[in-house]
Amino acid sequence: MTTVTSPLAGRAIGLAAVPDPVFSGAMVGPGTAIDPVREPSEAVSPVDGIVVSLHPHAFVVVDPEGHGVLTHLGIDTVQLNGEGFELLINKGDTVTRGQAVVRWNPLAVEEAGKSPICPVVALEASADALGGLREDGDIKTGDELFSWE
Repeated sequence: MTTVTSPLAGRAIGLAAVPDPVFSGAMVGPGTAIDPVREPSEAVSPVDGIVVSLHPHAFVVVDPEGHGVLTHLGIDTVQLNGEGFELLINKGDTVTRGQAVVRWNPLAVEEAGKSPICPVVALEASADALGGLREDGDIKTGDELFSWE
C-alpha cells in the first residue's frame, strides 16, 4: 500500500472543486486537491520514489510499487512558462517523501490570473483503490491525503 502525503500546506478541497474539467472529472485519475497557503513555498514529494516527469508547474513521482503520483501546481500554470517556479531537483532523481521538488509562489500565480489550486492525483488508479481521501480541512505539508491499495 502507498501512503500519499500532501506536497504543500493549505486546505483540502477535493478534485470536484478544481476549476478544470480534466481534473474535476478525474480523467487523469482519482485523488484530491489542495488550495495552497498564499506564500512562497516548496512543493515536496508526496511519496518516496523516482521523478519520472518534471516541469516547473507539475511533477510525477513513481514509488517502488509502481504507483505514479502527479502533483500539479496550479491550473493552466503551464502558460506561465516556468516564470515564478524554481526546480530544485532533476528528472530521474530518486527522492524521499517530504523532499523539496519545486519552489513557487501561489500568490504570484493568482496575481498572474491563474488558479493556484493543486491537484494531487493517483495516475492510472481506479477510484476504489484509494482510501481515507482528504477532501476538506486544513492540511500541513506531509499530512496524509490518501492511501492507495
